[in-house]
Amino acid sequence: MAMKAFYLFCFIGLFALQTTAQIVLIDTSGSVSKDTLLKKGMDSSFIKTDSVKPISIPDSVAQRRAVLNKTNLTILLAWSGANLVQGSISAGNLQGSPHYFHQMNAYFNIINLAIAGYGLFEVRKQVNKKLSLYQNLRQQQKIESLLLLNTGLDLTYITSGLYLRERGTNKLNDQTKGYGGSLMLQGSFLLVFDIIQYIEHRQNGQLLNKYLGNLQFATTANGVGLVLPL
Repeated sequence: MAMKAFYLFCFIGLFALQTTAQIVLIDTSGSVSKDTLLKKGMDSSFIKTDSVKPISIPDSVAQRRAVLNKTNLTILLAWSGANLVQGSISAGNLQGSPHYFHQMNAYFNIINLAIAGYGLFEVRKQVNKKLSLYQNLRQQQKIESLLLLNTGLDLTYITSGLYLRERGTNKLNDQTKGYGGSLMLQGSFLLVFDIIQYIEHRQNGQLLNKYLGNLQFATTANGVGLVLPL
């Protein structure tokens, strides 16, 4: 009988905790330091309590963003390396427009290789970094805007390549024709690649919109803040 009463008491307590708990995402008072949120065996990004404490939103969006960036930059690194090696070898063994085609592939991917390498270096610093809601929103907007800008550049590569290839064909210029074909290939790959990246990041960023839709202004013991009811 005593055990049943104990279980009933625990159930009532958990129910009350679930219905009254809140997470403060932005606290205007600044009176509670980050150290007070850290408890043994707890992650500061997700603390559930019956009192109101200022914490950041869960880091799943930021972590997923870092994983996507790492995967995509690794793909770009592999593509660049393969084009650089194959282009250098083929350019030395071929003549005419194929020679210039592979030569431009190698030249073009020197830049891609540098971008991918630097990007992977930066991603390593972001993997375990805790972000506030504001920082998360800025990072999400930054990556989506950058990918949209890249798609515009990719279309420029394709149209420029088409122009050069046609001009080279009409003028019987192997270099212009070969360079144009290379720009069309590289631009087409990057266009598909960036569109896929944008869709992935856009889907990941939808979680932030759900948090924003549930935010409410509320008065707490520490001041006025944005809260997320659980």
